[in-house]
Amino acid sequence: MLRDVVLVGGGHAHVQVLRAFAMRPMAGVRLTLLAKPSHAPYSGMLPGYLAGHHGFDAVHIDLRQLAQRCGARFVGDEAVALDRAAQTVRCARYPELRYDLLSLNVGSAPNLDAVPGARAHAIPVKPIAAFDAAWRHLLHTLAQARAPGVVTVVGGGAGGVELVLSMAYRLRRERQQRGHNPNDLRFALVTDSATVLPTHNARVRGYMARLLAQHDITLHTAAAVAEVQAQQLRLASGEVLPSAHTLWATQATGAAWLADTGLELDAQGFIRVRPTLQTLSDDRVFACGDVASLGQPPLAKAGVFAVRMGGPLARNLQRVLRGQAPRAYRPQRRWLALLGTGPKHAVASRGWWFAHGAWVWHWKVWLDRRFMQRFTQLPAMPPSAPAARPLPTLALAGDEARALAQAQAMRCGGCGAKVGADVLQRALRDLQPVARADVRVGLAQRDDAAVMAVPAQHVMVQSVDFFRAFTDDPFALGQVAANHALGDLYAMGATPQSAQAIVTLPAGLPQQTEDTLRLLMHGAVTVLNQADCALVGGHTAEGAELGVGFVVNGWLADHMAHATSKGGLQPTQALVLTKPLGTGALWAAHALGQATGWWLDEALAHMRQSNQQAASVLREMGATGCTDVTGFGLLGHALEMAQASGQAVALWMDQVPALPGAMACLEAGVRSSLQPANAARRHAMTIDPSLDEAWVQLGFDPQTAGGLLAGVPAAQADACVTALRAAGYVHAAVVGEVRGPSPNQALMQVGRR
Repeated sequence: MLRDVVLVGGGHAHVQVLRAFAMRPMAGVRLTLLAKPSHAPYSGMLPGYLAGHHGFDAVHIDLRQLAQRCGARFVGDEAVALDRAAQTVRCARYPELRYDLLSLNVGSAPNLDAVPGARAHAIPVKPIAAFDAAWRHLLHTLAQARAPGVVTVVGGGAGGVELVLSMAYRLRRERQQRGHNPNDLRFALVTDSATVLPTHNARVRGYMARLLAQHDITLHTAAAVAEVQAQQLRLASGEVLPSAHTLWATQATGAAWLADTGLELDAQGFIRVRPTLQTLSDDRVFACGDVASLGQPPLAKAGVFAVRMGGPLARNLQRVLRGQAPRAYRPQRRWLALLGTGPKHAVASRGWWFAHGAWVWHWKVWLDRRFMQRFTQLPAMPPSAPAARPLPTLALAGDEARALAQAQAMRCGGCGAKVGADVLQRALRDLQPVARADVRVGLAQRDDAAVMAVPAQHVMVQSVDFFRAFTDDPFALGQVAANHALGDLYAMGATPQSAQAIVTLPAGLPQQTEDTLRLLMHGAVTVLNQADCALVGGHTAEGAELGVGFVVNGWLADHMAHATSKGGLQPTQALVLTKPLGTGALWAAHALGQATGWWLDEALAHMRQSNQQAASVLREMGATGCTDVTGFGLLGHALEMAQASGQAVALWMDQVPALPGAMACLEAGVRSSLQPANAARRHAMTIDPSLDEAWVQLGFDPQTAGGLLAGVPAAQADACVTALRAAGYVHAAVVGEVRGPSPNQALMQVGRR
């Protein structure tokens, strides 16, 4: 990797940039999409979604899946600051991201601070992802409320008009279906303009005003809101309007953090850009969509422009990467607006032209679905450029060209394959591993080996884990790898003390190698520090692909008296599992482009969850045998426990929790590459032939940073599950039992409870 292009925000323009780079890949360029959440709503279909005509998936673009299919790195976070001198983006949770070129597509939000009380009592319609949660709550509340009151939308532009019409249609239908009087729910639209839709022609304005009246929506024009209160609005004229629920769709502004970037902003806080979409202040920073302020007067904040900017933005990013001059984006002077009105009916407006009817709705749906299909039904992508291919398309400075030649040269083995000392030092300089008194020589001393004191009357517990990268997010990879390694210590009942890292990094320019290692180790240290486990050293080397692992050390008191080994199962115990299964199938599906972003978000959340508290709860509940469920799957690790303990065990697969999407993947035949080797051990088990095969395969699914499987006294099983769920292991369950030694039964029985 020679150049990093970071796209901040998952708006309409950026999804087109991803697609454009995928269709015409540039060797040596890495795209990173920084966005939260992982599903981006398409604003054109939002009215239909609110009215109940479209489902959630139909109106959202799966950014994580799109990025994966387009060869881009996805980071599920949001930007909070920009350091243009260092060329880094600071994130809310993620470490800083370095960029060579940066594009901002972070949208806009209503300025709630412009009117007293708005921030406390109004619901902003942007960002749309946050509004969706508020809308679903409102839908649930008002559909069954006995005295729902007045719902008021403030803002007479296209967004406000579509919002109030769609909400009125949906909510009144929901109330009627629940046996309530739909006319009890009243709606109002308030605008400080003399009319609704002031940027549209007179015929459109007149028709929409009549339509609002037909739908029994009270329209207040030339009505500036002076204050928002809990149950009412006070207008500048002194008039007071009742409003049980106020939605804010006016006075858009840019994100507050943009004010500290040093970029030139307009009066509303949007980034001023040239026709090339580069900011006036910095040629390396682009802006697009609502956050961009282009021309005088500025271009309207309409979704059509955000869509149309995507192509020119992608072309200009590629031209700058090649050292070519960017070209001007010339927005259309008139544009087509298709406005939803609640039922399957829409209004078309372009310049002087106006039309309406059901046919306009069907036209709009056809256009919207065609747009969405560009990101859900991607054509076959051209093959990525081989790493060894010369890179004449990128503009490289002299030092970079020499570094590239060195990176492409023959690579040595042995210690000649180590990562350079300067790169290593820069990548680790900001790490702050936890300090422990029993670590005498650690990372800070840069010695050849770490030195730890061994507490009296304790034994050392040591384990090692290593795996190739399953995600292109180094920070998340570091977190998961550290959790995965520590799981062995927690399963044994040990207290973590120290860790050493083992990392392989693909050869590349020092800058990119440093950035990857920095993110990887920052992720790992967040987990290690939480466990009070000191990172004391490690080893890095060049390899064919990114891989990471840890040697972890811990202490166990009383010479094994408190150990919870695999051989500790006892008759009549209940088997408790702390985390759901399915990571192997989900990440296999991700590699095939078949896993949704929601599934992977949920999987990562569980993979990042430490087993530390679970181990503590299990010990308190009297667990005597334990293992962490990892590569051999639940059935493989349970079999090892049965063999080590000399006890027959039964697993109830109908009680085993599965991650969202895992069963769908397994039923579709998606399997981890380790699955066949795991399933080969089924000859050592008795499996109920009536058990669905997908559930059997879930038991063989290899887990990364999986949960703990422990034997606890049967009398404590329910209390144990309750305590685990209270500690955050919400899917903890009793999944089997220990049946005791018996020569007449199979060592491992797999079936239903």
